[in-house]
Amino acid sequence: MNPRKACLACLERAPVDLLEATLWIAAEHDPSVVPAHALAQVRELHQQINASLPMLPLSELAQPLLRQLNTLGFQQDEMLPLRAHAALMDKVLQRRRGQPLALAILALELARSLSIPLEGVNFPGHFLLRVPGADHLLDPCGGRRLYPAECRQLLARQFGPQVALTAEHMQVASPLQMLQRLSRNLRQLHISNDNDLAALIDAERVMQLGPVLVSDYLARATLYQRLDCPQAERFDLERALLLSEDPAQRLKLSERLGHLPASSPSIH
Repeated sequence: MNPRKACLACLERAPVDLLEATLWIAAEHDPSVVPAHALAQVRELHQQINASLPMLPLSELAQPLLRQLNTLGFQQDEMLPLRAHAALMDKVLQRRRGQPLALAILALELARSLSIPLEGVNFPGHFLLRVPGADHLLDPCGGRRLYPAECRQLLARQFGPQVALTAEHMQVASPLQMLQRLSRNLRQLHISNDNDLAALIDAERVMQLGPVLVSDYLARATLYQRLDCPQAERFDLERALLLSEDPAQRLKLSERLGHLPASSPSIH
């Protein structure tokens, strides 16, 4: 089974093997990655953290879990420019640095193995966590509690004060959504570091994992443009044009399509 199929197979299990799926994503980019070895590292982490958690009800152990991870060195990767290893789980386990989403997925796996209730929250710009029913969110990068006022501040720092906090920002993220978001993160990181072929692998995975946005087609079209694949670029631009509801964007897409060579005629 190739890494992509192995990743998708993890989503069909009950419960979903989210962390293992991220390791198969890493294996797509580096054939030397052995998910079983990385999972053994996570089991060692489980033992370390389990021995250090306070004697509290399970519903109160999510924040101590995140603080223990932070004490063990798992922190947000602040290196600039940010590179793909901040989102590749094997590298996150080795370096103990990563993007909030990668750290959150690790925390969710440990919480599951320790029977600690915890769920992912698809907060824009900075993935968060929550104990079901709690009146606050948790930052996966250290465990800080975020109440609505702090969430508004975080949103304003990411997107400006004009963006209002809504219930949509607080929605629980499914495993599929988390993997798709991770794939989008990797796509952007590979693009930013001029690794177009790696970015294309991520772009194709995004398409397989869930509902596709206009921006997903545009990102892949741009990759095809850079890789000199005009027919594939045309396909994605045409799909983006069908999905777009923005008149200005539709005009730009039409103009861009007009500059591409005509589609090859079908042979009958």
